Amino acid sequence: MNLDDFSDLIERPDGGVRRDAEERRERLIVPPGALGRLDELGEWLSIAQQSAPVRTIEQPRVVLFAGDHGVAALDVSGRAASTAHELVRATLDGSTPLAVLARRFSVPVRIVDAGLDCDPELLPEAVVRTRVRRGSGRIDVEDALTAEEAEASVRLGIAVADEEADSGTDLVVLGDLSVGGTTAAATLIAALCGTDASVVTGRGGAGINDLAWMRKCATIRDALRRARPVLGDQLALLATVGGADLAAMTGFLLQCAVRRLPVVLDGVVGAAAALVGQRAAFRAPDWWLAGQLSGEPAQAKALDRMALNPLLDHGVIVGEGCGALLALPFVQAAAALAAELPEREPEPAEGGADEEKDEPTD
Repeated sequence: MNLDDFSDLIERPDGGVRRDAEERRERLIVPPGALGRLDELGEWLSIAQQSAPVRTIEQPRVVLFAGDHGVAALDVSGRAASTAHELVRATLDGSTPLAVLARRFSVPVRIVDAGLDCDPELLPEAVVRTRVRRGSGRIDVEDALTAEEAEASVRLGIAVADEEADSGTDLVVLGDLSVGGTTAAATLIAALCGTDASVVTGRGGAGINDLAWMRKCATIRDALRRARPVLGDQLALLATVGGADLAAMTGFLLQCAVRRLPVVLDGVVGAAAALVGQRAAFRAPDWWLAGQLSGEPAQAKALDRMALNPLLDHGVIVGEGCGALLALPFVQAAAALAAELPEREPEPAEGGADEEKDEPTD
């Protein structure tokens, strides 16, 4: 597998649809610009759907990729190593912020186990049947995945994207359920952006103290040394310093762009997968939205590199797709306004009525 092949499969949005959407926006009863970013979002959705006027968002879905990362054993996370399955269980039980919001917004949630480090019996078969491997390697001293596992993870993401597109999903909110995932994500972003470990090291969704931050920074620095020799091969990069969940998310994002399925990104893990995807196919970010700014420095750097402007900046750092889901009503509102606002009545031709009155009669 060569991820660069996606460059030939992903098309830019149709310029003709873009012009139609812009012209329709000019004709609406609300003046252009009066709705702020909602105008921009409505046009983006119209282009993604290849439809002017835009269709309302009727079947959104949250898709969460789950996995454990070996670096969590170094106490670089606010959660204990190999406990991502607890996040999955809590989400399934409806007791996480993401689960509460999804229930309130009536959005179904799909969890995909790419690399959890737990006994399969702890979770439903529908979750664990997709697992590529049990946990990912400690990226500061060993590869996260073998080459075969990296390819299998990407293919898993591709298959999930196809399933969603075929089932009628019209917008995906993408998130992750991981422990140690922000460390791997920051390493990928630092490698692809050519920055130092200290520039991208954040404190994660669960929060860490200063000592843990310094351990995390040192871990990313060591992992970067292993990442730089394989920068020219995105699949090898994911195998070296990524993980099963990150590789699956990369495949998912690329295939969603192939299928023209819009995706709302959440935090730094999704941003890292997206940045790898952009390196493989530069047109792919045209099909993605940044749902929120999570406060992770690596995420901000990745979004800037992809020229994605976050919809929200509300200080939500819990991760798990929560911030991106909060952006969903905003996106739905943009679609509804673009689809349902009436157009202005056309103005009569100038001088037409007066000319008729001035005509002589027999």
